[in-house]
Amino acid sequence: MSESNNGRGALFTGGLAALLASTCCLGPLVLVALGFSGAWIGNLTVLEPYRPIFIGVALMAMFFAWRRIFRPAQACKPGETCAIPQVRSAYKLIFWIVTALILVAVGFPYVLPFFY
Repeated sequence: MSESNNGRGALFTGGLAALLASTCCLGPLVLVALGFSGAWIGNLTVLEPYRPIFIGVALMAMFFAWRRIFRPAQACKPGETCAIPQVRSAYKLIFWIVTALILVAVGFPYVLPFFY
């Protein structure tokens, strides 16, 4: 079964876009909290203008993943990956984890002033 049929590619794209969207704001805070310092951390804000694009890509990818993952099991042919209950459960768990990452990427700039 191809990646376009089981949602794995869309989940990966959504997760990557969520991480890139949070790099400008969350990245420096995490690095400072881990003990890394230096003027180079300020360069991570270069990605700030692209944040809306990354969020849009993440939301589109999650929409396509949702369509593939949460479709009825009857839509899957027997023997396909999406027909296996363990795989469906794992994809659903990963879907919700990536959704949480996207929510953090979207909401973190509004919560960020409370940390500084």
